Amino acid sequence: MVLQVFCLPLKAEEGGQTPLPQKGALSQRIVSLSPVLTEELFLLGVGDSVVGRTRYCTKPAETDKIEVVGNLTEINVEKIVSLRPDLVLVIPLTDPRAKQKLRSLGIRVEEFPEAADFRGICDSFLRLAGMVHKEKAAADLIEKAKREVSRIRQETGSRQPPAVFIEVGADPLVTMVKGSYFHDLIEFSGGVNIAAEAVHQLYSREKVLAKDPDIIIIVSMGFDGEEEKRIWQGYPGLKAVRQGKIILVDSDLFCAPTPVSFVHALQGVEKILHAEN
Repeated sequence: MVLQVFCLPLKAEEGGQTPLPQKGALSQRIVSLSPVLTEELFLLGVGDSVVGRTRYCTKPAETDKIEVVGNLTEINVEKIVSLRPDLVLVIPLTDPRAKQKLRSLGIRVEEFPEAADFRGICDSFLRLAGMVHKEKAAADLIEKAKREVSRIRQETGSRQPPAVFIEVGADPLVTMVKGSYFHDLIEFSGGVNIAAEAVHQLYSREKVLAKDPDIIIIVSMGFDGEEEKRIWQGYPGLKAVRQGKIILVDSDLFCAPTPVSFVHALQGVEKILHAEN
């Protein structure tokens, strides 16, 4: 969809100015341009305030009733303005021209960078909660998530840690290094990320073969996971191949992390890593 630069005029109050919501005021009409933030707004109990979303904001199911205003990179500014939002939530991928245009029209725009790790996921969730006056609900959900993370770490801490390679991209091969929530998923569930100390996320099959992981987890985001599995099975000397541990996982659960979905993903990874224990 092409960016719309001709916007509907905002309805002006007396004096010809459209007032911004005061800092701390509860936003009643929200446009969310992030699947993670949209899901988190529903977790916080303010899903009814969401009046616009991207086509990728599909969780929970109730989002199908919300107006679609674009995708992750291109949005229809005119449509957003017509929804008269108090708050627009954006991410770094959102078209910078659109963000600038919305701000120039007096609309509050808040940007949320992608959370790097579990701590970042929780911090971002708390920031969002503060914007909608749901700090207590967020704190309760985070505390529950942290308790489950702690339980899993404690239970798996005494087990033999399997060596794990996690693949999130193919051609070129892409993995996750230390400081990412994917790394946290492996470490918190009692595994060792063989790419933890890599300088960047681009990796090579030669390095994987040299480190000979016990398990390869494939999170297929925009590539054919089954084909990647067949490629790895072409290396019968790999320990992961010999043990039948080339595992495909649901990218939908892994790639839009909230405090709640992180725990669900962690529980899944724990089962993969310790299936025989």
